Amino acid sequence: MRIQKNRKAGFTLVEIMIVVAIIGLLAAIAIPNFVKARETAQKNACINNLRQIDGAKEQYMLENSTTTAPAALTDISGPGSFIKQTPVCPAGGTYTVEAAGVDPTCTIPNHDLDPNTP
Repeated sequence: MRIQKNRKAGFTLVEIMIVVAIIGLLAAIAIPNFVKARETAQKNACINNLRQIDGAKEQYMLENSTTTAPAALTDISGPGSFIKQTPVCPAGGTYTVEAAGVDPTCTIPNHDLDPNTP
């Protein structure tokens, strides 16, 4: 007696649905972590830009023998200036130089220089 097999090789619908569910679960876990990492990287880049602006402001005041801070970011950045390229916040904020003795600021919340960090 010979057994005939009419079954074709392939995946069943249930197997495919299980694989799709597993991939969806992994994506649901991973995507929020990627978003948070991106926001953290943008914040760190912004803080580094604020440090550059603060250093350029101090150099501007030393070279010009003044206690008055530069009026705008364009006074300390650009070709042939203290910062070669004008810094831009990666999160889309804008920078304000601020007065002498005051840290520069960004319009995005929590993008600020912490006086306790080096």
